[in-house]
Amino acid sequence: MHTTVTPFVLHAWKEGRRPAVRSGWRGVSPEFGEITLTCPLTRTAHQAVVSEARGGLIPTATFESRGIHAENLRLPTLNRATLRVGDRLVRMTRNRWGATLEQRAVMLGHAGDRYRLAAVDGRGYVLTRAADDEDPGVTVRVRESGRGAGRHLSVHVTGRAEGGDMALALIFAGVDRSALTRVGAVRSGVRRAVELWADANA
Repeated sequence: MHTTVTPFVLHAWKEGRRPAVRSGWRGVSPEFGEITLTCPLTRTAHQAVVSEARGGLIPTATFESRGIHAENLRLPTLNRATLRVGDRLVRMTRNRWGATLEQRAVMLGHAGDRYRLAAVDGRGYVLTRAADDEDPGVTVRVRESGRGAGRHLSVHVTGRAEGGDMALALIFAGVDRSALTRVGAVRSGVRRAVELWADANA
């Protein structure tokens, strides 16, 4: 069900001891209930790193990077990634060589809807669901602010959103999105070259 969403905040959390430390974001949306983002989940395989968003009235979303390169990742990256919302696989494509933030945006396909995820800068991003004949679409803006234990995510929604929209928007707070920015794209290119070399010599 689509609904108007009141702005809300998710706060940073951290618990446990190494090597089983868990951290992420959690808070309450008046419309969707208590939401927890764990990034990443406790590892069950050396070559996989997974972030998860769950709770309230949103379907569980997971974002996974798998491969030899994942062993040293703090968060899953946009390279060699698998995104699921509920029991559905989300299609993802992007232009790695785009010159602008819009050109580097990630295009998503989920449940018959088309989405675009674009960076605003290194700390903020926007997820947009395209309008169709039945719905004018929705825009979810997410921004990280603060430092240390005071870090938080501010979430603002324009339009009427459903649980799948919110799950898609929030899971990317647990993903390394640096490749979507200009400076990050250069660093990502260097990292990809290292990953290819590592795979070729594995």
